[in-house]
Amino acid sequence: MIRFFRSSSVRLAAGYAGLFIASSLMLVGLLWWQTANYLGRETDAVILANTRAIGDRLRDFGLSGAMETIRDRVANGDKEAIYLLVNPAFEPLAGNLSAWPREAGYATGWSDAEMLYSGLPHATRLLNVSLPGGFHLLIGRDVEDRTRVREVILNGLVWAVLGALMLAAVGGIVARRTLSARVDIISRTAEAIVRGDLAQRVPENGSTDEFDRLSKTINQMLEQIQQLIEGVRNVSNAVAHDLRTPLTEARARLEGVLRQKPVRDVADGIEQAIDDIDRLIGMSNALLRLAEVDSGVRRLGFQDIDLAEMAAEVMELYQPVATAKKIGFAVRAPAGTMVKGDPFLLAQAMGNLVDNAIKYSPPCGMVDVRIGVQPSGGAEISVMDDGPGISDAEKERVTQRFYRGDSSRGQPGVGLGLSLVASVAKLHGGTLLLTDNHPGLVASLVIPSKT
Repeated sequence: MIRFFRSSSVRLAAGYAGLFIASSLMLVGLLWWQTANYLGRETDAVILANTRAIGDRLRDFGLSGAMETIRDRVANGDKEAIYLLVNPAFEPLAGNLSAWPREAGYATGWSDAEMLYSGLPHATRLLNVSLPGGFHLLIGRDVEDRTRVREVILNGLVWAVLGALMLAAVGGIVARRTLSARVDIISRTAEAIVRGDLAQRVPENGSTDEFDRLSKTINQMLEQIQQLIEGVRNVSNAVAHDLRTPLTEARARLEGVLRQKPVRDVADGIEQAIDDIDRLIGMSNALLRLAEVDSGVRRLGFQDIDLAEMAAEVMELYQPVATAKKIGFAVRAPAGTMVKGDPFLLAQAMGNLVDNAIKYSPPCGMVDVRIGVQPSGGAEISVMDDGPGISDAEKERVTQRFYRGDSSRGQPGVGLGLSLVASVAKLHGGTLLLTDNHPGLVASLVIPSKT
């Protein structure tokens, strides 16, 4: 849930919904305020007009003229109007009220009160005017209809907010799905490129919108990156191929000379030269293998592999080497541990880990190979030794090509073994983990169930 709300598309949809609701509230609120004010001004204007009319009759014809006007208006006027003329003792003289309403109070000016009409309370707007001689004139109007109109508008406001919320939610969901769909396309393309398929490109729909322009820019960048990588790969392959042929020929010539049994010093020099050439040939083969793994073409040859059988073959291959160094060698692999991958590359990766463990283990040490099954269905190949191990500062660097740590000084090798294992793990969608064994190292090749 937390991850859901951290999504940029969710935040964008929430912002869109909030803006939509706020704008709807402002629009409907302004409508309610304008309507309520208009109705209030109209009511007050009618009351003031009636007050002026009666005041004019009082000035021109005296109290009797004002009372006659009030009676005429009560008899012939609208039923929502309220008239009441009282003496200084607030006793009724004329009007349609039988007594001065307590709700109106006795202070002059405007007031709002709830008055009973036919037994039901009605909202009423009143104006109390003080007349000469201590007389008082109360004029008002029943504004219950205005109150109902306000309630209707208020109910409309509530429904408008709910409708705006629903529309905003739908709009936000649509916007999130649209945005997520375009981002997912770019993410899937990037994931395919990470797995080694450099020919993948982000689809373009020709709409020339922001995402389409971004897709074009990304594709141009990917095209440039692919050309650069292909150029580097071609150079590496060419160098490796060009080196391998003359090195092989030089080795064959030196072996031919060695068979002729030359002087002992010369023979020793030839043997050392052959060892150096073998190391160069191994380096060329490793570079070619790394280039092949990084290209991703080996994914086409993936098949089901029984890791228990593979571990047994690796043990059979390296058992004589371990015996020669008086190192214990054990394999613990449950039968039927299956993964999908390239059998040759996984065997070489496992062999590299075992070779390193035997190489760096002390005499009478122990190398333990374990195959474990993960809860998700994948597998984990762990090779443990009791050698010097690798410091934490070097664990992130030992998988770099040609890097050799302090513990590997004086040991044969060119620094490509763990690089190849890491590349094989990446090709299979897994990882290479290096942890301490106290003493020694645990090198774990984790392979997921789906690659």
